[in-house]
Amino acid sequence: MNDRQATNKVAVVTGAGSGIGRAVAVELLGAGWSVALAGRRTGTLEETAALAPGGDCVALRTDVSQPDDVAALFAAVVERYGRVDLLFNNAGTFGPGGVPVEELPYEAWRHVVDTNLNGAFLCAQAAYRRMKEQDPQGGRIINNGSISAHTPRPHSVAYTATKHALTGLTKSLSLDGRPYGIAVGQIDIGNAATDMTAGMGAGALQANGEVVPEPVMDVADVARTVRHMAELPLGANVQFATVLATAMPYVGRG
Repeated sequence: MNDRQATNKVAVVTGAGSGIGRAVAVELLGAGWSVALAGRRTGTLEETAALAPGGDCVALRTDVSQPDDVAALFAAVVERYGRVDLLFNNAGTFGPGGVPVEELPYEAWRHVVDTNLNGAFLCAQAAYRRMKEQDPQGGRIINNGSISAHTPRPHSVAYTATKHALTGLTKSLSLDGRPYGIAVGQIDIGNAATDMTAGMGAGALQANGEVVPEPVMDVADVARTVRHMAELPLGANVQFATVLATAMPYVGRG
């Protein structure tokens, strides 16, 4: 292990090829972290890397729903950097939007669960194992929840169910990680401006059946919050953070 490997903090960011994952990866690279960029498309990961010239990063094609892919991801990170200090467990999908529960195909349900929940578990488990075994021991896992971990939107049963489940995953990992210096928290994000939320300015379906434009916030504000959580000493933890566009219809939704 060289001096850079011995001194730099090492992060794994899933879903790093776009949106929140890309913004967080660029923020961490700018702060001097070494970052493993994980995602399903190598091309978009390389585009993320290009946004932080000079940053120490590696693009690793990963489908988080596949156990073998996740195992290969963390093996490659440890081979390159020697340890894992942070997992930003971010990869996720909305699934088909606006589909009533009675019409949602099982295959669509399963795809959302496999990505958002099973993928988050597999990555957290792999990170936890490395953090428990490495010397010095410990590290941090930050799960990307959502406002939907608290309150659903209409026709979002698969996404909402997985995001509620992520809260339980966060709490359980946080408890189990205590003896090993593994801090686990969750960031619940509302209306960050990304490709996934591009339609909100035109209008989003509300609980009363109306379609209403919603405000969004700069995704960089989310990235700075994740960096703050990530750079706390392991003796301190942001257990849950909610970051949202100030005027979005969350408080009082429905």
